[in-house]
Amino acid sequence: MRKVIIDTDTAGDDTIAILTALHHFHVEGIMITGGNVQFSQQVENALYTVEVAGKGGQVPVYKGQEGPLLQFEKTHRTVEDVHGSDGMGGANFPLAKQRPEKEHAVDFFIDSVHKNPGEITVLAIAPLTNIALAIKKDPTIIPKIRDIFIMGGTNNYLGNITPAAEYNFYVDPEAARIVLNSGIPMTMVGWDMCTQYSIMSDDDHQEIIALGTKGSQFFNAVNKVVKEFNKNVHKLNGTTHPDTLLMAVAANEAIMIKSGRYFVDVETKGEFTRGYSLVDINGRLGKQPNVLVCESINRNAYKKMLLEVLAAIK
Repeated sequence: MRKVIIDTDTAGDDTIAILTALHHFHVEGIMITGGNVQFSQQVENALYTVEVAGKGGQVPVYKGQEGPLLQFEKTHRTVEDVHGSDGMGGANFPLAKQRPEKEHAVDFFIDSVHKNPGEITVLAIAPLTNIALAIKKDPTIIPKIRDIFIMGGTNNYLGNITPAAEYNFYVDPEAARIVLNSGIPMTMVGWDMCTQYSIMSDDDHQEIIALGTKGSQFFNAVNKVVKEFNKNVHKLNGTTHPDTLLMAVAANEAIMIKSGRYFVDVETKGEFTRGYSLVDINGRLGKQPNVLVCESINRNAYKKMLLEVLAAIK
């Protein structure tokens, strides 16, 4: 199985993405980055998710950077309104037995890449702070990273935290700029792909509940708050799963039925456009393409992968 490291700000969809990764990959470790909800809660959510997958004590969880590189805001904007006060749909699960590792996530990441040159795939479903810090601390890891799959940004599309920006890039655009311009082979699955292909409708939820597994029950619990948020705010009829979609693409790139290599960068200074991802689809800037951008997904194949993961967790 391919070796991966997950970087997450663990809330609802992150947890399903983690379950998906644990199903398809050998997960070397999970790094926590400041993002969706309070940092300590994110750590607990990751630990509990590993336990749900039946891998408690087998997959280490590392605490990383708790906020953005430049601390643009005193405390970054968390989104409990999207995911619930606990980030898990208000389920308030008990604490997992497993505890986080003492080593810092950035040091774990650097060490893992050096020990496994050319073998580590990074699955980034959070602000890119930890990865950017690792690159800055030890640039010699850059040619040793196999590739990075990034859930972040949009391809000339409406954002989900501001009209211009997707959340992960908005929280730490400086980190996103460092990673995007690092030269590491990378694939980006943006928020636009999520809204077009990952939405689970009420009918989809009923199909998932009918599985009757621990996995399906967990899915239903962590998505209770986001379902209502999407209907009221994003005007979307169902739950959104950008992080799980990213994991599915990483596990089976064949479900990405259209993509293009473009120059991608992030706005760091705009008054209204901070965090905006510029995807130069027409090559107007004359810059070398640096990112493979996902443009279309086989929705049926993605849904089948999700159901298989949830059905397997008894």
